[in-house]
Amino acid sequence: MADIGDLPRLVVESYDLTKAYLVQETVEPAKRLGRFAGVSLGAALLWSVGLVLLAVAGVRTLIRFLPAGPYYEALGYLAGVVVLGVVGYLLVRFLAPRGATE
Repeated sequence: MADIGDLPRLVVESYDLTKAYLVQETVEPAKRLGRFAGVSLGAALLWSVGLVLLAVAGVRTLIRFLPAGPYYEALGYLAGVVVLGVVGYLLVRFLAPRGATE
């Protein structure tokens, strides 16, 4: 059994150990999670900008090959929307976790 004179030292030691444990188990994982979330959001932003630019380029290329006229231009935009809708549906359908869509 510890001597009563050792009690202040034991309390300080227990406080230091508890503090070190909390930093190890909460602060460090939170920092890693924050870094991962930041990189993931940055990658998602870059992918979405790239896909929008690719879609605009595809629609403009399609319009360029259609005959001149406002109705054909509208047809090109409509075809672009349909293609993007189908691609979005396929991405959600096949990349979603199996239990999430049922």
